[in-house]
Amino acid sequence: MKPANRLQLNYQQLAQTFPRLPYPIIDVHSHINGKEASVIYGQTAEEHGVGLTYSMTPLRDIPTVKDILGERIRFIAIPDFASKDRHAAVGTGYRETIPLFKRHGARIVKFWNAPRIYEAADEPFARSPFKLNAPERIEVMKTAMDLGMMFMAHIADPDTWFSTKFKDANRYGTKHQQYEVFEEVLAHIPVPWIAAHMGGYPEDLTFLSGLLERNPNLYLDCSATKWMVRELSKHPPEHTRAFFTRWKGRILFGSDIVTSDAHLSPSHNPSEMDAKASSADEAYDLYASRYWALRTLLETDHVGPSPIADPDLHLIRPGEFSPLDAPTLRGCKLPDDVLRALYFETALNLIEPK
Repeated sequence: MKPANRLQLNYQQLAQTFPRLPYPIIDVHSHINGKEASVIYGQTAEEHGVGLTYSMTPLRDIPTVKDILGERIRFIAIPDFASKDRHAAVGTGYRETIPLFKRHGARIVKFWNAPRIYEAADEPFARSPFKLNAPERIEVMKTAMDLGMMFMAHIADPDTWFSTKFKDANRYGTKHQQYEVFEEVLAHIPVPWIAAHMGGYPEDLTFLSGLLERNPNLYLDCSATKWMVRELSKHPPEHTRAFFTRWKGRILFGSDIVTSDAHLSPSHNPSEMDAKASSADEAYDLYASRYWALRTLLETDHVGPSPIADPDLHLIRPGEFSPLDAPTLRGCKLPDDVLRALYFETALNLIEPK
């Protein structure tokens, strides 16, 4: 069974069944890397109506990806995650890197603050130098502000991870503590912020509404497909639809697709991300599955098993689920005007130059 295509779907044929929209979908959250993988990504993006992609591509790979995708790609500034000095990578080193991304046209700076960042220091959460409100990280934000850039942040992780991987609140903080720090920064740094992965809390739409009410400079994206399918499908469709309708203009479309040339052939001891595919066909299914699942979730009233394996089910209930099992995908069928804002207008108005 293929984790990205448990149901043996023909994603290329299924892409043709979606309505041809009168505007291009803008994906504001991806990680496009690799020459050959970029070609495959470009194919599936075009098939699913995605006309513009914002990517967290390392500086060294930008020319290659740009050469393949041309005006269909924009870039988001990211730290050097390969650096052995994680503290410098998100602090002083990042201040030097951001202007280099700016020269490639980047308008967004990513602040990665997933709980596992706290593993890079011995201090407990309360005193961690990696907290988003730490002095060095605020200085990075000021540098980006001076360059006229807006921000994207990864705040928190799934509830499934806080009940398993991140149970040590002294080390990682509680899930709600992540937002106490985040809201302090939102108030202190009044630029537009995009909180990735539905703000890190698709499990609780009421909480997200409060977060948006209190912080007018905050936007969300709906990236991280497995997470969105699992958690948004748990809500009654009318509740999800009401949330997206209420916050029309504050939510953007994103996939969190990660591409790599390592996906095109078998490799020894691959990383977790590289192990997700080992041939061109598997890479195509990996990328296409994300767009198919998200468009099905957002545009239709389809109810059925997700074609994408979700190991989080096994993580929390190993006796009931295997790593290749998947949750139900329950579509919420958003109204056309809400979809247009989600897919196109909000990103166009917020990010693209006037």
